[in-house]
Amino acid sequence: MTIKYGIISTATIVPRFVAGIVECADAEVWAIAAREQKKAQKMADALKIPHVYASYAELFLDEEIDVVYIATYNRAHYAVAKEALLAGKSVLLEKPFTLTLDEAEDLFALAQAQGVFLMEAQKALFYPLTQTIKTLIADGEIGEVKYLDCRMMHTNADHIPWFKDLASGGGALYGSGSYPIEYFQYVTGGKIEEVAGTAMFSPDESDSQCDVSILFKEGFQGHLLISTLFEGPSELTIYGTKGRIHLPDFWKKQTATIIRDQSVEEITYAHQSEFVFEIAHVNQCLQEGLQASPIAAPDMTMQCVELVEKMYQQWLS
Repeated sequence: MTIKYGIISTATIVPRFVAGIVECADAEVWAIAAREQKKAQKMADALKIPHVYASYAELFLDEEIDVVYIATYNRAHYAVAKEALLAGKSVLLEKPFTLTLDEAEDLFALAQAQGVFLMEAQKALFYPLTQTIKTLIADGEIGEVKYLDCRMMHTNADHIPWFKDLASGGGALYGSGSYPIEYFQYVTGGKIEEVAGTAMFSPDESDSQCDVSILFKEGFQGHLLISTLFEGPSELTIYGTKGRIHLPDFWKKQTATIIRDQSVEEITYAHQSEFVFEIAHVNQCLQEGLQASPIAAPDMTMQCVELVEKMYQQWLS
Protein backbone atom coordinates (compact mmCIF):
# COMPACT_ATOMS: atom_id res chain seq x y z
CA MET A 1 0.00 0.00 0.00
CA THR A 2 1.38 3.41 -1.00
CA ILE A 3 0.52 6.25 1.39
CA LYS A 4 -0.29 9.48 -0.45
CA TYR A 5 0.57 12.76 1.26
CA GLY A 6 -1.05 16.15 0.86
CA ILE A 7 1.15 19.07 1.91
CA ILE A 8 -0.20 22.24 3.51
CA SER A 9 2.22 25.23 3.34
CA THR A 10 5.32 26.22 1.40
CA ALA A 11 7.43 26.73 4.53
CA THR A 12 11.17 26.13 4.32
CA ILE A 13 10.76 22.77 6.08
CA VAL A 14 8.58 21.38 3.26
CA PRO A 15 11.34 20.48 0.74
CA ARG A 16 13.18 18.55 3.45
CA PHE A 17 10.01 16.74 4.44
CA VAL A 18 9.25 15.87 0.81
CA ALA A 19 12.77 14.45 0.48
CA GLY A 20 11.87 12.07 3.30
CA ILE A 21 8.71 10.96 1.50
CA VAL A 22 10.67 10.34 -1.70
CA GLU A 23 13.09 8.15 0.25
CA CYS A 24 10.23 5.95 1.55
CA ALA A 25 9.27 3.10 -0.77
CA ASP A 26 5.67 3.08 0.46
CA ALA A 27 4.98 6.84 0.32
CA GLU A 28 4.17 9.38 -2.38
CA VAL A 29 3.73 13.16 -2.48
CA TRP A 30 0.37 13.70 -4.13
CA ALA A 31 -0.62 17.35 -3.70
CA ILE A 32 0.22 20.72 -2.15
CA ALA A 33 -1.81 23.79 -1.16
CA ALA A 34 -0.84 27.16 0.30
CA ARG A 35 -2.44 30.53 1.03
CA GLU A 36 -0.90 31.81 -2.20
CA GLN A 37 -1.43 29.44 -5.12
CA LYS A 38 1.54 30.89 -7.03
CA LYS A 39 3.86 29.85 -4.20
CA ALA A 40 2.30 26.40 -4.11
CA GLN A 41 2.72 26.01 -7.86
CA LYS A 42 6.34 27.13 -7.71
CA MET A 43 7.14 24.59 -4.99
CA ALA A 44 5.19 21.88 -6.79
CA ASP A 45 7.26 22.48 -9.91
CA ALA A 46 10.51 22.39 -7.95
CA LEU A 47 9.60 19.24 -6.01
CA LYS A 48 7.67 17.46 -8.78
CA ILE A 49 4.39 17.40 -6.87
CA PRO A 50 1.66 16.44 -9.36
CA HIS A 51 -1.35 18.33 -7.95
CA VAL A 52 -1.74 21.92 -6.74
CA TYR A 53 -4.82 23.30 -5.00
CA ALA A 54 -5.94 26.90 -4.61
CA SER A 55 -7.17 26.33 -1.07
CA TYR A 56 -6.70 23.98 1.87
CA ALA A 57 -10.36 22.95 1.61
CA GLU A 58 -9.90 21.73 -1.97
CA LEU A 59 -6.92 19.60 -0.96
CA PHE A 60 -8.88 18.09 1.94
CA LEU A 61 -11.57 16.99 -0.53
CA ASP A 62 -9.11 14.98 -2.63
CA GLU A 63 -10.05 11.35 -1.94
CA GLU A 64 -6.65 10.10 -3.11
CA ILE A 65 -4.90 11.69 -0.13
CA ASP A 66 -4.34 9.39 2.86
CA VAL A 67 -2.69 11.87 5.24
CA VAL A 68 -2.16 15.63 5.37
CA TYR A 69 1.14 17.12 6.57
CA ILE A 70 0.56 20.60 8.03
CA ALA A 71 3.50 23.00 8.29
CA THR A 72 1.76 26.37 8.59
CA TYR A 73 2.87 29.07 11.02
CA ASN A 74 2.29 28.02 14.63
CA ARG A 75 -0.90 29.94 15.38
CA ALA A 76 -2.68 28.29 12.44
CA HIS A 77 -1.91 24.71 13.48
CA TYR A 78 -5.12 24.20 15.41
CA ALA A 79 -7.54 25.70 12.89
CA VAL A 80 -6.03 24.00 9.83
CA ALA A 81 -5.70 20.62 11.56
CA LYS A 82 -9.31 20.85 12.74
CA GLU A 83 -10.49 21.59 9.21
CA ALA A 84 -8.55 18.58 7.89
CA LEU A 85 -9.90 16.26 10.59
CA LEU A 86 -13.46 17.41 9.98
CA ALA A 87 -12.93 16.55 6.31
CA GLY A 88 -12.02 13.02 7.38
CA LYS A 89 -8.28 13.28 6.76
CA SER A 90 -5.51 11.81 8.90
CA VAL A 91 -3.06 14.50 10.01
CA LEU A 92 0.65 14.84 10.73
CA LEU A 93 0.93 18.24 12.44
CA GLU A 94 4.23 20.06 12.80
CA LYS A 95 5.45 21.07 16.22
CA PRO A 96 4.44 22.86 18.34
CA PHE A 97 1.26 20.79 18.12
CA THR A 98 -0.99 23.60 19.38
CA LEU A 99 -0.55 26.69 21.55
CA THR A 100 -3.00 25.61 24.28
CA LEU A 101 -3.97 22.38 26.01
CA ASP A 102 -7.65 22.95 25.19
CA GLU A 103 -6.78 23.00 21.49
CA ALA A 104 -4.69 19.83 21.76
CA GLU A 105 -7.41 17.95 23.63
CA ASP A 106 -9.98 19.08 21.08
CA LEU A 107 -7.94 17.81 18.14
CA PHE A 108 -7.25 14.39 19.65
CA ALA A 109 -10.91 13.99 20.62
CA LEU A 110 -11.96 14.98 17.10
CA ALA A 111 -9.54 12.50 15.52
CA GLN A 112 -11.01 9.74 17.68
CA ALA A 113 -14.56 10.75 16.76
CA GLN A 114 -13.68 10.85 13.04
CA GLY A 115 -11.80 7.56 13.17
CA VAL A 116 -8.61 9.04 11.68
CA PHE A 117 -4.93 9.20 12.62
CA LEU A 118 -3.37 12.26 14.30
CA MET A 119 0.23 12.79 15.41
CA GLU A 120 2.62 15.63 16.20
CA ALA A 121 5.63 15.70 13.87
CA GLN A 122 8.51 14.92 16.23
CA LYS A 123 11.18 13.60 13.87
CA ALA A 124 13.91 13.09 16.49
CA LEU A 125 11.84 10.52 18.40
CA PHE A 126 11.96 8.15 15.43
CA TYR A 127 15.70 8.12 14.74
CA PRO A 128 17.37 4.70 15.21
CA LEU A 129 19.81 6.49 17.51
CA THR A 130 16.95 7.64 19.74
CA GLN A 131 15.62 4.10 19.99
CA THR A 132 19.10 2.88 20.97
CA ILE A 133 19.41 5.56 23.65
CA LYS A 134 16.00 4.70 25.07
CA THR A 135 17.06 1.04 25.29
CA LEU A 136 20.40 1.91 26.92
CA ILE A 137 18.61 3.94 29.58
CA ALA A 138 16.00 1.23 30.20
CA ASP A 139 18.76 -1.36 30.53
CA GLY A 140 20.55 0.75 33.15
CA GLU A 141 23.68 1.30 31.05
CA ILE A 142 24.22 4.73 32.65
CA GLY A 143 22.55 3.80 35.95
CA GLU A 144 19.53 5.74 37.17
CA VAL A 145 18.81 8.93 35.23
CA LYS A 146 19.15 11.96 37.49
CA TYR A 147 19.44 14.98 35.20
CA LEU A 148 18.94 15.98 31.55
CA ASP A 149 20.41 19.20 30.22
CA CYS A 150 19.64 20.72 26.81
CA ARG A 151 20.90 23.89 25.16
CA MET A 152 19.61 25.07 21.78
CA MET A 153 21.00 28.15 20.02
CA HIS A 154 19.09 29.64 17.08
CA THR A 155 20.66 32.96 16.21
CA ASN A 156 19.17 32.76 12.70
CA ALA A 157 15.56 32.85 13.95
CA ASP A 158 15.00 36.25 12.31
CA HIS A 159 14.55 34.52 8.95
CA ILE A 160 11.10 33.45 10.22
CA PRO A 161 8.97 36.56 9.54
CA TRP A 162 6.52 35.94 12.42
CA PHE A 163 9.06 34.69 14.99
CA LYS A 164 8.88 37.84 17.14
CA ASP A 165 5.07 37.87 17.16
CA LEU A 166 3.78 36.01 20.19
CA ALA A 167 0.20 36.03 18.89
CA SER A 168 1.43 34.05 15.87
CA GLY A 169 3.08 31.47 18.10
CA GLY A 170 6.53 32.95 17.72
CA GLY A 171 9.20 32.82 20.40
CA ALA A 172 12.02 30.66 21.71
CA LEU A 173 9.89 28.26 23.77
CA TYR A 174 7.06 27.97 21.24
CA GLY A 175 9.56 27.51 18.43
CA SER A 176 11.88 24.90 19.88
CA GLY A 177 10.69 23.82 23.33
CA SER A 178 8.73 20.77 22.25
CA TYR A 179 11.83 19.08 20.82
CA PRO A 180 13.77 18.70 24.11
CA ILE A 181 10.69 18.42 26.34
CA GLU A 182 9.28 15.48 24.42
CA TYR A 183 12.72 13.94 23.91
CA PHE A 184 13.19 14.02 27.70
CA GLN A 185 9.81 12.35 28.14
CA TYR A 186 10.29 9.69 25.50
CA VAL A 187 13.78 8.37 26.23
CA THR A 188 13.19 8.23 29.99
CA GLY A 189 9.47 7.44 30.13
CA GLY A 190 9.20 10.32 32.58
CA LYS A 191 6.01 12.18 33.52
CA ILE A 192 6.13 15.92 34.19
CA GLU A 193 5.30 16.94 37.76
CA GLU A 194 6.46 20.54 38.20
CA VAL A 195 7.90 23.26 35.98
CA ALA A 196 9.52 26.64 36.57
CA GLY A 197 11.46 29.08 34.46
CA THR A 198 12.28 32.54 33.23
CA ALA A 199 12.31 34.23 29.83
CA MET A 200 13.52 37.43 28.18
CA PHE A 201 11.07 39.55 26.20
CA SER A 202 11.57 42.76 24.24
CA PRO A 203 8.63 45.20 24.30
CA ASP A 204 5.68 43.87 22.25
CA GLU A 205 7.70 40.85 21.09
CA SER A 206 7.91 37.13 21.87
CA ASP A 207 10.59 35.59 24.06
CA SER A 208 14.09 35.69 22.58
CA GLN A 209 15.55 33.47 25.30
CA CYS A 210 14.11 31.10 27.89
CA ASP A 211 15.39 28.91 30.71
CA VAL A 212 13.09 26.14 31.96
CA SER A 213 13.49 23.50 34.68
CA ILE A 214 11.29 20.41 34.90
CA LEU A 215 10.79 18.02 37.81
CA PHE A 216 9.69 14.54 36.76
CA LYS A 217 7.56 12.26 38.94
CA GLU A 218 10.19 9.52 38.65
CA GLY A 219 12.68 11.58 40.68
CA PHE A 220 14.94 13.34 38.17
CA GLN A 221 15.16 16.82 36.67
CA GLY A 222 15.39 18.27 33.19
CA HIS A 223 16.68 21.65 32.11
CA LEU A 224 16.55 23.50 28.81
CA LEU A 225 18.01 26.78 27.63
CA ILE A 226 16.86 28.12 24.27
CA SER A 227 18.40 31.32 22.95
CA THR A 228 18.36 33.43 19.81
CA LEU A 229 20.75 35.96 21.35
CA PHE A 230 24.19 34.33 21.31
CA GLU A 231 26.18 31.62 19.59
CA GLY A 232 27.07 28.41 21.35
CA PRO A 233 26.87 24.63 21.07
CA SER A 234 23.44 23.06 20.75
CA GLU A 235 23.54 19.82 22.71
CA LEU A 236 21.72 17.46 25.04
CA THR A 237 23.34 15.46 27.85
CA ILE A 238 21.64 12.75 29.91
CA TYR A 239 23.31 12.16 33.29
CA GLY A 240 22.96 8.88 35.18
CA THR A 241 24.51 7.45 38.34
CA LYS A 242 26.94 5.33 36.27
CA GLY A 243 27.64 7.53 33.26
CA ARG A 244 26.22 9.98 30.76
CA ILE A 245 25.09 10.24 27.13
CA HIS A 246 25.98 13.30 25.08
CA LEU A 247 24.17 14.25 21.86
CA PRO A 248 25.19 17.28 19.80
CA ASP A 249 22.30 18.80 17.79
CA PHE A 250 20.12 15.91 18.97
CA TRP A 251 17.09 16.93 16.87
CA LYS A 252 18.92 16.44 13.57
CA LYS A 253 22.27 14.67 14.06
CA GLN A 254 22.89 10.93 14.28
CA THR A 255 25.83 10.63 16.67
CA ALA A 256 25.97 10.14 20.42
CA THR A 257 28.83 9.62 22.87
CA ILE A 258 28.39 7.35 25.88
CA ILE A 259 30.76 7.97 28.79
CA ARG A 260 31.00 5.34 31.54
CA ASP A 261 33.78 5.57 34.16
CA GLN A 262 36.92 5.70 32.00
CA SER A 263 35.35 4.33 28.80
CA VAL A 264 34.08 6.41 25.90
CA GLU A 265 31.93 4.92 23.14
CA GLU A 266 30.58 6.69 20.06
CA ILE A 267 27.42 5.50 18.27
CA THR A 268 26.52 6.71 14.79
CA TYR A 269 23.57 5.99 12.50
CA ALA A 270 23.94 7.55 9.06
CA HIS A 271 20.90 8.69 7.11
CA GLN A 272 20.05 10.83 4.10
CA SER A 273 16.75 12.38 5.15
CA GLU A 274 16.10 13.49 8.72
CA PHE A 275 12.35 12.87 8.16
CA VAL A 276 12.37 9.38 6.64
CA PHE A 277 11.98 7.51 9.94
CA GLU A 278 9.06 9.66 11.07
CA ILE A 279 7.33 9.19 7.71
CA ALA A 280 7.92 5.43 7.79
CA HIS A 281 6.30 5.34 11.23
CA VAL A 282 3.25 7.29 10.03
CA ASN A 283 2.92 4.93 7.07
CA GLN A 284 3.03 1.91 9.36
CA CYS A 285 0.42 3.40 11.70
CA LEU A 286 -1.92 4.07 8.78
CA GLN A 287 -1.39 0.61 7.33
CA GLU A 288 -2.24 -0.90 10.73
CA GLY A 289 -5.33 1.28 11.11
CA LEU A 290 -4.06 3.11 14.22
CA GLN A 291 -5.51 6.45 15.25
CA ALA A 292 -2.53 7.53 17.36
CA SER A 293 1.19 6.87 17.52
CA PRO A 294 2.58 4.63 20.27
CA ILE A 295 5.80 6.70 20.14
CA ALA A 296 4.67 10.33 19.74
CA ALA A 297 1.71 9.44 21.93
CA PRO A 298 -1.15 11.88 22.62
CA ASP A 299 -0.55 12.05 26.38
CA MET A 300 3.10 13.01 25.86
CA THR A 301 2.15 15.68 23.32
CA MET A 302 -0.48 17.12 25.65
CA GLN A 303 1.89 17.17 28.65
CA CYS A 304 4.31 19.22 26.56
CA VAL A 305 1.63 21.63 25.31
CA GLU A 306 0.40 22.10 28.88
CA LEU A 307 3.94 22.86 30.13
CA VAL A 308 4.62 25.45 27.44
CA GLU A 309 1.23 27.11 27.91
CA LYS A 310 1.81 27.28 31.67
CA MET A 311 5.16 28.97 31.20
CA TYR A 312 3.78 31.67 28.92
CA GLN A 313 0.88 32.26 31.30
CA GLN A 314 3.34 32.85 34.15
CA TRP A 315 5.66 35.06 32.12
CA LEU A 316 2.89 37.25 30.71
CA SER A 317 0.72 37.58 33.82
